Amino acid sequence: MRLTVIGIGLIGGSIAMTLKQKGFVDHVIGVDNNPMHQDQALQLGIVDEMMSLEEAIVSADLIVIATPVNIAEKLLSTILDLIDKQVVFDVGSTKESIVQIANGHSNRGRFVPTHPMWGTEFSGPEAAQQDAFKEKATVICNKEQIDEDALTLVKQVYEQLGMHIVYMDAMKHDIHVAYVSHISHITSFALANTVLEKEKESDAIFELASGGFESTVRLAKSNAAMWVPIFMQNKENVLDVLNEHISQLKKFKSCLEKENSDYLSDLIENANGIKRILK
Repeated sequence: MRLTVIGIGLIGGSIAMTLKQKGFVDHVIGVDNNPMHQDQALQLGIVDEMMSLEEAIVSADLIVIATPVNIAEKLLSTILDLIDKQVVFDVGSTKESIVQIANGHSNRGRFVPTHPMWGTEFSGPEAAQQDAFKEKATVICNKEQIDEDALTLVKQVYEQLGMHIVYMDAMKHDIHVAYVSHISHITSFALANTVLEKEKESDAIFELASGGFESTVRLAKSNAAMWVPIFMQNKENVLDVLNEHISQLKKFKSCLEKENSDYLSDLIENANGIKRILK
């Protein structure tokens, strides 16, 4: 099977590496508008060759769109125009908007909207990892709109990656990821900016930052080119969760201002309830 990867970064590169290592695909074609990424992907053996978008689409059996979500939206109609019976899937963190674009196309059934729930703060081909997706979840949206053979093939892809599949409506997906993913990144960016603004001595940050701080701000190293489009596309849901988050922060602030240690304890103990969900 011939796989085309459009956008050879962390996710696209990791998918290509793993599927080839598993023998699920035997030839990987890359498409990327960054010459440095093209060279790195070839040198690292992530792809076997680079092609133009049109050449890569018609030469493939399976196509994954692994670009930032705003680029994926711009490319989708063109890709669906070029395919015959090929299967196309994306890996973007927002789903409702791209599903709406696909719904207006005659090849809608060949497109499988997905979101593998894994990532790191790093980007580019050098960030790609083999077997990175094991035991993680992937979301497939609006499966009733997908051709049966296309859905089966993409399910097989994620089984090869070691992931379990969750089916979800695209609109509900975007609501849920705002709460479990997008707010985490905004919080991390904001905390990093807070520390950078208030702590002028970089040596102190480096020397004193403990594991808790480091793990909390790890996401602040994430790529703006990827996350700005995600926040903007999912704006209404992100604003909803952000308003709730600000409300929770105000409760902690009020406890400290009023020296209300009992309520502060209640807030922390209530937060401990997350242990029931995240073991």
